[in-house]
Amino acid sequence: MVSEPAPVDVAVPAVVAKPPPLDEKDCRQLDLIRRFGTIGSLLLVFGSLGAGALPIFNPLPSVPVLGLFARIPAVSLGIGTLGMGMLISGWLLLGKFAKPGRSRLISRAQLNRTLMMWGVPLIFAMPLFSKDVYSYLAQSSIVSLGLDPYELGPGQALGQDHPLTRGVSNMWRDTPAPYGPLFLYLGHLLNSVTGNHVVTGVLTQRLLAIVGIALFVWALPRLARRFGVQPVTALWFGAANPLVLFHLVGGVHNEALSIGLMMAGVEVSLRYLPRPGDPPIASARREWTFVLLGIAVITLGAAVKLPALVAAAFVGVQVTRRWGGGVPRLFAVGGLFVATAGVTMTAACLGTGLGFGWVGALDTPSLVRSWMSPVSELGNLGGVLGITLGLGNHTTAVLEIFTLLGYATAAVITVKMMWDSLAGRRSVMTGLGVSLAAFLILHPAMQPWYLLFPAIPLAASLAGTRRFRRLATMGCTVASVLLPTTGGTFAGRTYVMVFAYIAAIIVLLALLFWLNRSVPLLPRKVTRVAPAEGPNDTAPGNP
Repeated sequence: MVSEPAPVDVAVPAVVAKPPPLDEKDCRQLDLIRRFGTIGSLLLVFGSLGAGALPIFNPLPSVPVLGLFARIPAVSLGIGTLGMGMLISGWLLLGKFAKPGRSRLISRAQLNRTLMMWGVPLIFAMPLFSKDVYSYLAQSSIVSLGLDPYELGPGQALGQDHPLTRGVSNMWRDTPAPYGPLFLYLGHLLNSVTGNHVVTGVLTQRLLAIVGIALFVWALPRLARRFGVQPVTALWFGAANPLVLFHLVGGVHNEALSIGLMMAGVEVSLRYLPRPGDPPIASARREWTFVLLGIAVITLGAAVKLPALVAAAFVGVQVTRRWGGGVPRLFAVGGLFVATAGVTMTAACLGTGLGFGWVGALDTPSLVRSWMSPVSELGNLGGVLGITLGLGNHTTAVLEIFTLLGYATAAVITVKMMWDSLAGRRSVMTGLGVSLAAFLILHPAMQPWYLLFPAIPLAASLAGTRRFRRLATMGCTVASVLLPTTGGTFAGRTYVMVFAYIAAIIVLLALLFWLNRSVPLLPRKVTRVAPAEGPNDTAPGNP
């Protein structure tokens, strides 16, 4: 495996040139967009105080000034929804400064500052869009008590009246944890500091999510440059994305840590891997050391949430291509990777003391039938047809069939993406993103934040293409508004949500009308440089 590779007849992607900085006029517009989004972020924070996914034991009503928002939840919902609209609009406007082919692009430093201005206020928001973080706290507390979170739910282990159990959604109170041992062990360490205090527990869980975001913010521009995409374009789509701000920062989902470890592992694996046809940039020993280290990091991401493990397969394809390609080499590399991942996962399971019980609890999220999932909707349709035809309600059985078909379809798509990547028809990052999209969109519990698993790898390979940017930007925009800030219906009073949304839309349109005078919303003609849209992803030379 360490002999010199056979030459590979493929082209090398075009070098990504560093564009000139923004001129004075662009900087003024950027500053206005930045401030517009920051105000939106602050409004979302204030809205979360009265219309977030609030805990049962909420200390805010007794706090002077801040408690006002908890007493006017309908107004808080309107404020939070307006903040969402302003952040989404700011992101869309920011995209014009990160568009490949533009004569002047936003710098990495400017984009990082924008991300900080929009993201830091959300660190202090109450949980948004979902109550999953309360499940994290309760399940971590079970570990702290020395009990098995993969056998007992929060209500069984802690009691139904425990402060942490009360925050968990009713359907998850008696179900085992579906999360990997690494995540629950880290949660246990945080719980040893915060105890049963919900607010500080949420804050520490959010800081853990920030670590994950920092990891993929570090890895994404490096991978983008390797695959011929402008780093700022990849960061705009992959890191400043409203789905990241809303659901990873605001929603405190553990997908942040899993994606961060996955992307960092891919970057570490490929760090000293030359492009096909290039001379080695490091010794074979160093190259293989970093490849296997990266696989270990990816496996740690899977020890948080399992989908991250798909990345190891596509790293294997890239390593196989570097060493001459071919199915026999792919199986040899795959065997080495399986051994590395197996050792790492065993160390994570045994080192945390939680064992392998999480494998049997992986189907827990499937208890949710998300209206966003094509699989769930087909299952519901099958049940309705059965009732209509007088055959009885067989929704559960039909859903199980469609779930298996969904997984089988995703597996076939993954094999096809691996084959295309091995043949050089697609980049491995594109294959990884498409494969993750297939598995998660065809999951019966599909949620908006699941889309970040495929979106962030795709940002490193396809963000330079116009068609992808248009379709993906539209998809992320729509997905960002599918859930209200409360994470569910507004206590059954749907009319409150309707009025709050109408008010927010009216104010947002007025603000955009004002903003249009300084930052035109309609696209202007721009001077384009030679490599207008980055490399063609279907070209054989995209490694």
